[in-house]
Amino acid sequence: MAKQETEMLKGILEGVVLHSLSNESTHGYDIVSWLRQKGFSDIAEGTVYALLVRLEQKGFLSVSKAPSEKGPSRKIYTVNQLGKQYLRDFWATWDALSSRIENLK
Repeated sequence: MAKQETEMLKGILEGVVLHSLSNESTHGYDIVSWLRQKGFSDIAEGTVYALLVRLEQKGFLSVSKAPSEKGPSRKIYTVNQLGKQYLRDFWATWDALSSRIENLK
């Protein structure tokens, strides 16, 4: 991934990950898989897991544990009300910024 793309992605990854959780609760590996399916194949798993910890610390996610057939229980992440509000604000900001950038072309 080019350095410029990496830097831009850092600014939006919180919103992208929250969006991935907006329709259903899931665990980190499924989020990584979803990102890769959507074209974000260069994002490291460690980046996503660290981001999930930060989103939880900010109060945007609720976390529960589910048993796993392959080792310790898995964390299941759910976007809570504060996270949903943050996501609405993220998309409003994205729309405003992308509109202004499109006008520059």
